[in-house]
Amino acid sequence: MLVSAKEMLEKAKAGHYAVGQFNINNLEWTKSILQTAQEMNSPVILGVSEGAGKYMCGFKTIVGMVEGMIEGLGITVPVALHLDHGTYEGAYKCIEAGFSSIMFDGSHYPIEENIQKTRELVAVCAKKGLSLEAEVGAIGGEEDGVLGGGEVADPNECKMIADLGVTMLAAGIGNIHGKYPANWPGLRFDTLAAISDKVGQMPLVLHGGTGIPADMIKKAISLGVSKINVNTECQLAFQAATRQYIEEGKDLVGKGFDPRKLLAPGCEAIKATVREKIELFGSANKA
Repeated sequence: MLVSAKEMLEKAKAGHYAVGQFNINNLEWTKSILQTAQEMNSPVILGVSEGAGKYMCGFKTIVGMVEGMIEGLGITVPVALHLDHGTYEGAYKCIEAGFSSIMFDGSHYPIEENIQKTRELVAVCAKKGLSLEAEVGAIGGEEDGVLGGGEVADPNECKMIADLGVTMLAAGIGNIHGKYPANWPGLRFDTLAAISDKVGQMPLVLHGGTGIPADMIKKAISLGVSKINVNTECQLAFQAATRQYIEEGKDLVGKGFDPRKLLAPGCEAIKATVREKIELFGSANKA
């Protein structure tokens, strides 16, 4: 059964560890992440972007697949199904489809409008027992076509959004989606400390978890980050393993062309990546 991310993130904040959000793209992805979380006895958040939602035939299809898998694989660890970087319209579609957690990304709106829309969704999600993530100040990266040092949020705006009663808050602290450029200056721990100070017990979310050095991840967790999003790293691991399988000509041997065989090395690579992250984030045996 799907659960809201509220309890798992409150426990993470209190216990000074973080829960990983791993974005899913298809059945193999979802299965690999769920199996690894179960094996590590770790709570897990499955992230779905609106683009991935479209690719997988809509949010309802995804809810059916994930719920069926939890039952079919005998998954007992807490699993939240979360809309990643949702639009206002997308948030309502996921609520209707049966997601257990929603992210409304109003960071591109003027702060007043972000507050108004977030406040409305807080009430809707509270009524249905869903967790809600909000975002303040854009997070840098290729999402906006510009690469730079990453965006940095205003701690006062963070407090304004946190005070609306959201479950968790994503705020830019110099992090970037996708691969980090060689000249990236690193996370802004001064900003993170200031935000943490303003929002108190609110679990904070670090987007763009791929490629941030382990020591920075650990420091971010010590300063109140309770949820870390990983996407690109799983994609790169899947791609490298699939390329190797084909370059070694294994798809030409026997029934090596069978998609179950062809995709198996990529799935193992996703599992290895998820395992590594769960260990780094400290959520193993916290289910």
